[in-house]
Amino acid sequence: MRTIESIANHFIPRKHIKSISECNIGHINGTYFVDVESERYVLQRINKNVFKKPEQVMANIIAVTDHIRKKQAQGADGCTLDFLKSGKNYFFCDEDGEYWRCYAFVEGECHQFCESTDVMREAGRTFGAFQQLLADFDASVLYETIPDFHNTEKRFETFERAVADDRVGRAVEVAEEIEFVRSRKNICGIITEGIKSGKFPLRVTHNDTKLNNVITDKETGKGICVLDLDTVMPGSLLFDFGDAIRFGASSAAEDETDLTKVYFKTEMFEAFAEGFAEGIGAEISEYELEAFPDAAKILTFETGMRFLTDYLDGDRYFRVAHARHNLDRARNQFCLVRDMEAKAEEIKEIVKKLK
Repeated sequence: MRTIESIANHFIPRKHIKSISECNIGHINGTYFVDVESERYVLQRINKNVFKKPEQVMANIIAVTDHIRKKQAQGADGCTLDFLKSGKNYFFCDEDGEYWRCYAFVEGECHQFCESTDVMREAGRTFGAFQQLLADFDASVLYETIPDFHNTEKRFETFERAVADDRVGRAVEVAEEIEFVRSRKNICGIITEGIKSGKFPLRVTHNDTKLNNVITDKETGKGICVLDLDTVMPGSLLFDFGDAIRFGASSAAEDETDLTKVYFKTEMFEAFAEGFAEGIGAEISEYELEAFPDAAKILTFETGMRFLTDYLDGDRYFRVAHARHNLDRARNQFCLVRDMEAKAEEIKEIVKKLK
């Protein structure tokens, strides 16, 4: 731990470090808890395999968190992460070329699973409030650190190339899944074309709106802060809404193979939508609100398409536990899409009540 301690000292010099422990929950960055006297900090090594330009990642994060703090100083509710400097920068690059950052630990809890509609509603309110605080931020100044991350049209093009290349000879066994994707090509451009036309405003998007990226108060259950800002980029709030629903309104884990257990929980959709609409308030447009059902379907479809693409490509992107893992994931997500389609009218009625 001496190496980790020496790196921590670049952010918190002249303080006695009591202990350092590794956090094993995250899957991307290396994360450590650093206890100093009566304070705790989070020290992270940024994964350069995922984030090719760590300086841009940190520039986005600091721009967004600074803006939120300014809004708080003006009386707005909310909390954001507080990053420390190493010299003049909010990151430290070690002799091996690894990038590190450090921020003050925020006390609270993160839910790994959605236990109730109350938890889902509060997650929605917290992510909505995040959007509300950033509604007047010029998202165009942010770097696109992962180009075309939620460009479903581009994802479809990549999928078609994977089918044509058939790198490992798997296309013949997934003809049904390939047809499923092709038959829904028409939905791929709904959000991206809406951004281009100005129908959906360009906003700061979190792009990883899982339930466990919200810190909640242990006593009240109220959302305190949004975590994991690595993928903060310009985009549409529909990306954030749709991905949160994909994750939180499914009845099963995304690799559940018994598809009879996989269905869309409309009560979770309703809870998150209510919370999100409350959190963002008047800053949401009528077009964005009306597109909530499309967002949920498109982001779930896109994720399933990405799993199928990787399966066809020989499992080169997503980490897999077995040979058919990506195919299982794809079938799971497509099952969820089918159930969303079956419940389309019910979902639309839920959204109408939010206006």
